[in-house]
Amino acid sequence: MISIIDYGMGNLRSVQKGFEHVGLDAVITPDPDEVRKADKVVLPGVGAFGDAMENLKNAGMVEVITDAVKAGKPFLGICLGLHLMFDSSEEFGFHEGLKIFPGRVRMLPPGLKIPHMGWNQIEIRQEVPLLKGIPEGSSFYFVHSYYVEPSDPEIVTTVTDYGIKFTSIAGKGNVFGIQFHPEKSSSLGLQILKNFGEMR
Repeated sequence: MISIIDYGMGNLRSVQKGFEHVGLDAVITPDPDEVRKADKVVLPGVGAFGDAMENLKNAGMVEVITDAVKAGKPFLGICLGLHLMFDSSEEFGFHEGLKIFPGRVRMLPPGLKIPHMGWNQIEIRQEVPLLKGIPEGSSFYFVHSYYVEPSDPEIVTTVTDYGIKFTSIAGKGNVFGIQFHPEKSSSLGLQILKNFGEMR
């Protein structure tokens, strides 16, 4: 079973529909106990980092997420979900994150059109199961004003060029975070969801 964590941030139904489209059962749940029982966990999200962390704490999800990652369960953060996986963010002040990956979340540099919105390509730095069937240079749909800056280069899975080269997928083992929206990224985005669903 795939659990999609409902903590009041983002269009979770579109993520669920993406999984359903590739034949995978995914349940949206605000219940920490349901997430604990899941085989795989998804943390989507749209909105502000600080609000999201507060909601996760109030929902009792922080420990559940940490335990799932430590247990080696396949875990996927999407967009804001990727940001929350890092140590901290500078979005509207300083906020601590889930500290799954070392590094911080920063605003895209001045002079760029913000948010970065639309289709953009990935450069693959590491071949991982999540990217099975995804060619180098594939395009995905992005909407974001902040990006992750990992302090461990070994977790950089793909990068994307938008004035700077930023990490568009970070990952280690069965744990991944992606900056773009796979559920809005046509067949290749659905392939990523399918790949995640097939992880063991």
